[in-house]
Amino acid sequence: MELVRYAESECQAWFNANERIPDNPRELHNEELQAISLDNICMVDGPWTSMAQFSGCGWVWKDSLGQTQLMGMRNLSRRETSLHSEVEALRWAMESMLLHSSCQRFGTDCKDLIAMIREPQAWPSFATELEAIKTLQLCFPEFKISHIPRAQNGISDSLAKSARSFYRKLCYIGCSIPVWLPRPSQVL
Repeated sequence: MELVRYAESECQAWFNANERIPDNPRELHNEELQAISLDNICMVDGPWTSMAQFSGCGWVWKDSLGQTQLMGMRNLSRRETSLHSEVEALRWAMESMLLHSSCQRFGTDCKDLIAMIREPQAWPSFATELEAIKTLQLCFPEFKISHIPRAQNGISDSLAKSARSFYRKLCYIGCSIPVWLPRPSQVL
């Protein structure tokens, strides 16, 4: 419980340090309108197989025009199940958005992940993982997670699968797909 309190205080300190008070009310109104119209989304995926050495995590932050702003891929020692991998992908995406953007909306093609976030008490075997997500949610005043069709989540899926199949530890965050990765058909 002490760790949760510490995380909450760190989160609040981060928001306080980054809060900018506008010089006039009109500037505040313009910033609010811009934030509403941007409608950013970070799409996440965490593919898993029982035979792979690693689980993969991938995320793509897109603006309201569908333009990729940032993306990330990483692998971790294989998680227990595919759902554990999906939770880990969301956790990492949330941490990354706190560091690199103002995005507060997340999308996944995993309906079970959404159910877990909405009703964590129904998933007692994921209590530890969901506690970490809940702690991160405190840093997102307008956190939302929604289902997106798998066909629209192709880039994050491709990044995560590439990370999963990589032969050693990998962590990448950047604005484009590295030249050493295969290109998903949606990007071309």
